[in-house]
Amino acid sequence: DTFNTQEMVNTIRSYAKVGHSSPELFDAISHKAMKRLDTFNSQGIANTLWVYAKVGHSSPELFDAFSHKAIQKLDTFSPQNIANTVWAYAKAGYTSPELFDAFAPKVIEKLDTFNAQGIANTMWAYANTRHSCPELFDAIADKVIEKLDTFNSQGISNTVWAYARVGHSSPKLFDAISQKLMKTLDHFNSQNIVN
Repeated sequence: DTFNTQEMVNTIRSYAKVGHSSPELFDAISHKAMKRLDTFNSQGIANTLWVYAKVGHSSPELFDAFSHKAIQKLDTFSPQNIANTVWAYAKAGYTSPELFDAFAPKVIEKLDTFNAQGIANTMWAYANTRHSCPELFDAIADKVIEKLDTFNSQGISNTVWAYARVGHSSPKLFDAISQKLMKTLDHFNSQNIVN
């Protein structure tokens, strides 16, 4: 009996959810996944990358192969799949300029359908990899201002950190956040304030 692609993804995702690492299993699934690249849909790609990043399992070959496959299937990625994919690359410490360049216009195109966490995670990923994309940061600034009331303190903190990290100035965004912070500062913990 062999695992299909969905069953492989569900299995490793379950390991990640309970925080259990099994290097041998993850190596074997990585090897098998690269042989079955064409069977992965966008959600399978995003979830697999997310899991490997979440458990901290290094698999440069898998990330490299999925980078190319994700670019090919980019039009089928949902906002959550986009955010999870770029987050996974950043969290795992893999830079893929081609992937980040390809995803940026798709993020801008689908920005209206991103939720606050997806926006914050996407910005964090671009900033953490120091991938400069002024058009993306400009578009996201406008969307963050529009959706600011849906951002929690961590989302706000991560967003301003992202702009600072890449050195992208957005006075309108920072002014809007300042106004919101003055009203909600009591909801921030010490880590959010320091960041």
